[in-house]
Amino acid sequence: MLLFCPLCSNMLIISAVPSGDPSIEEHVGHNRFECRTCPYQMVIDKRYYERKNIKKKEVDDVIGGKGAWDNVDKMQVVCPVDKCRNGWAYWYQLQIRSADEPMTMFFRCTACSHEWRE
Repeated sequence: MLLFCPLCSNMLIISAVPSGDPSIEEHVGHNRFECRTCPYQMVIDKRYYERKNIKKKEVDDVIGGKGAWDNVDKMQVVCPVDKCRNGWAYWYQLQIRSADEPMTMFFRCTACSHEWRE
């Protein structure tokens, strides 16, 4: 939980109350919120906590995604699935390694939708 200074709007930090300040002498040994840019300070006299349930984002496919197979070409290649052995597949090329490596070809069978790469 972040708190901000009501005077200068900077973030407050937590520090121990030092001895020697007569205005807060009774709070020595406690903690306080203090601003590093102005003289604002607030002694912590109760628990501060905030519980947040973080909603995880849906992870998108880095390569491809929902529209990866839209508007791709078809080529004559044999599907590696033994039960299918179809002779046509959709395909596209993508550079996924360094520039001196060859491009990777991604395939999807037109019959069984099995995906593979070469």
